Amino acid sequence: MEKLIIQVRVNEGTMREVSPNVPYSPAEIADQSIECWRQGASIVHYHARDPETGAKSADTELYADTVRRIKKECDLITFPTLGAAMLPTPAERLAHIVEMAKDPATKPDCIPVDMLTTNLGSYDANSKQFTGSGDQIYLNTPNILRQLCEESRAVGVKPVSMMWNVAGVRLTEAFVEMGLYDEPLLCELSLFGDHFRGYGHPGTIKGLYASLDFFPPGANWIWMANLVGGNAFPVLAAAIALGGHVAIGVADHAYPELGNPTNAQLVGYVVEMARYMGREVATATEAREILGLT
Repeated sequence: MEKLIIQVRVNEGTMREVSPNVPYSPAEIADQSIECWRQGASIVHYHARDPETGAKSADTELYADTVRRIKKECDLITFPTLGAAMLPTPAERLAHIVEMAKDPATKPDCIPVDMLTTNLGSYDANSKQFTGSGDQIYLNTPNILRQLCEESRAVGVKPVSMMWNVAGVRLTEAFVEMGLYDEPLLCELSLFGDHFRGYGHPGTIKGLYASLDFFPPGANWIWMANLVGGNAFPVLAAAIALGGHVAIGVADHAYPELGNPTNAQLVGYVVEMARYMGREVATATEAREILGLT
């Protein structure tokens, strides 16, 4: 079986009040990423945050400084998010990526392309209400997604298909046919806990299979699973057993049941679980070869 690729999702949008080990500054993000690389991670996904407040940021230099620091120390695959707070236009979402790609020291390897338009808003089971305005939509029309793929590829950055539901799988198949994605295709199957019911498939093994069942026969798709809003280990174990790859991070779930571990500790737990299951872990160099990023 192919060696396991581990992605660490170091900071997402969660604040330290919820998850105390979330890094904010480029130095903190880079230091944690490098520590995760030492534990066995080969990809790092991160969001730029205000170094003091942790607020979401679209500041190009915050994104670039993170990659610059990581590349000085290791060969982690860098996978920054697009913009901040789900910016409305492709140009706004990609502005920092285009700028970073001009310099080899800051050029990222990949960017996420979320293959759906969906309702947002967290659900509070205690009050039986959705938080926020109840009117927020994450807009990703086919034309927006096409531009994200075309413009990232034009600057040498690989678009990664992020599938939140079966529709995302089917749309990805169309994008492969259109030449917007190349195979081997790196794709990520995102699952969601009960707090995020409107986002996509539930954070269960059945939720994972719901997407995998619709993968086109013979597709050369290298997939990884992640879970937002709950303990990911049952789903990650299934992904490891099925030959997929995995993503995990303290901002997706703080893991208070495990004593609020760090990102590096989570990566270490995944490495240990994989080895118990007979699956070797890929180095970042090996992951680059598997994904065609050499």
